[in-house]
Amino acid sequence: MYIITIDEAKCTNCTECVKICPSEVYKLENGKVVVGSSDDCSKCESCLSVCAPMAITVVEM
Repeated sequence: MYIITIDEAKCTNCTECVKICPSEVYKLENGKVVVGSSDDCSKCESCLSVCAPMAITVVEM
């Protein structure tokens, strides 16, 4: 299981993580990218590779 956090100060809400995540962990809510269900994360790190401002952190529990 992983804990996923998005640093709102860094996130530009570009939605690249939403588009690339094969597990659909991220979603757009009221114009902001949020973590929907970190339980579904497979730690493929696709989101980390597309996040230019490095706003996403994935930590194993």
